[in-house]
Order: sequence, then C-alpha cells, then structure tokens
Amino acid sequence: MRRWMLALVASVGILLSALPSFSYEEVSVTNGGTIRGQVTITGNKPRPMAFNLVTIPDAVYCGRISTGTGWRIVDDFIIAKDGSLKDAVVMLDGVQKGKSFDLPKVRINAFDCDFSPFVNVLRDRDEVTVINMDPIEHDIQGYETARERGARVLFNRPLPMNPFHKLLGMLNSHTHMAGKPMVEKIHLRKGRNLFVMQCGFHPYMFSWGVVVKNPYYAITKEDGQFEISDVPPGQYTLKVWHAGMKQYLERPVTVTANGTFSELFEYVAPPGRRSVHEMSDNPRFGLELLGEGVEIVPSLRLQKP
Repeated sequence: MRRWMLALVASVGILLSALPSFSYEEVSVTNGGTIRGQVTITGNKPRPMAFNLVTIPDAVYCGRISTGTGWRIVDDFIIAKDGSLKDAVVMLDGVQKGKSFDLPKVRINAFDCDFSPFVNVLRDRDEVTVINMDPIEHDIQGYETARERGARVLFNRPLPMNPFHKLLGMLNSHTHMAGKPMVEKIHLRKGRNLFVMQCGFHPYMFSWGVVVKNPYYAITKEDGQFEISDVPPGQYTLKVWHAGMKQYLERPVTVTANGTFSELFEYVAPPGRRSVHEMSDNPRFGLELLGEGVEIVPSLRLQKP
C-alpha cells in the first residue's frame, strides 16, 4: 500500500509539473503607468570573443566574415559612443496580472554563419523556429543554463540546408535560400529562465533566449533605451540582464496610476582579456592546415578587432 501511495504522489507531481503556469492573469489595464529608461556601460569596451576558423568545418565559406587570419569575431557587447548598451533585456518582476501575455513568435535565421536575432524573449513552453539560409549544414544545440547547477540539454538536431543550393562553387556563393524549419518547444526547469542555442559545427554561432513570466519587458536597441507601458499600479522589481555580464542589475520601482517612472541602469565593463584573436599567427592551428593554396578571404566583411 505504501508503494502504491508513493507511486500515486509521484504521478500527480509529474502531471502538475506538465501543466502550464497560471500565476499571471490577463486583465484590462485602464490606468497603467509607464517605465522608461536607458541601459549603459562604463569602462573600457570588453574585447570580443574569437573562434579559430581553421579547426571547424566550412572554414572558407564561414570565413567570408572574418579577420582574414583565421579568426571569427563575436562582439557580444554592442556599445554606442555615449556608452549605450544594445541587447539588454529589461524585465519587470512581481506583476501578477495585467495586459495580454501574447508574445511575438520567435524565429531565428542562420545567415552567413551567424544567428539572428542574438537575443530573444519568450514564454515557457513557447516554440522557437530556426531556419537555415546558408548553403551549408548546421547542427543546432539548445542548452538550459544556470551557474549554480550547470547546463541541461534541451535539444540537439541537424539544421539542413535548402536542397536546391548548387553544390558547385557554393563555398563562394552569396545566395541564401530557406531550408526546412526546425521547430522546438522550450520548457525550462523551475527557477531557470535562460537558455542558449549554439551550432555544434560552428561554435561562434549562438543566440540567447530569456523566458519571462509576464509581458512587461523590453530589449534595448543601439541607443540603450527601453519603455514598458500599461503597467498596473503597484510595487515591483525592475531587472536588467545582458549576455556578457555575470549578474542582474535590479531596482525596486513604484508605478502609479497613469504615471511615468524613469530609471537608468549602468553596468561596469568586465576587465581583462577575453580572447586570443590578437595573435596574427597561430603556430598550432594556422592557415597552412587547410592545405596548399587554401585561403580564408573575408569577401563579405573584414572584421577588425
């Protein structure tokens, strides 16, 4: 009898965990307030990450955007001259009810060996659609991430190219055609809200996903500014997340009926060297490994560290 009861409890727990969360209630908001602000960063601009093209597949095709010396640069800190920070996600925590929670469908394109957009926001159990526009294969790996308990694999699937791409000379082709979409439903464990999608063939191709509990969020553009509207009056916590930083920035906010609240967030740039792409010559994994006469010529964009 005891084993039967334990099995029943376990089954109910699994069933409840599979049900969607109803912690947020959609209601009509007639006297909502607005939160505006800006996210900036101070200090020296962090060095971008760099990945060696010689050690991965499709070095020539993916090298159309490169330094020309065998490196692909990923600049995850897009900073304007005034310090404005792009791709920071601003979230309002603690909102139990408010405006409609229908978020735009997430579509990520693999284009010129890069994922776009770099940052996406979605609800838990929403679908992510990934489409390969390149004339080469990609391999899509999704990971739920958390610093305290480590990562967990969400999915790992090939992303085929369009079969009508011409194989002859495709490594020098600038033609892009959509392949068969890959659709995956994102479900994170309790207490986690971040996942990263990366190509298993080309590790410099990655895109971040942030799972939110309510529709009150914004992603900063090049000017670092954000606006969150139709917020029900109340006391909340305003949080900021950026892929290159180790911690959230957060502040308590009080939203009044039909009022406007302004808040500025300032990150301090992480110090130290973040990559080795400054090396013009890599004696261990140099261009000579590709074979005689093979070069990595950045025909689309020459990246300058």
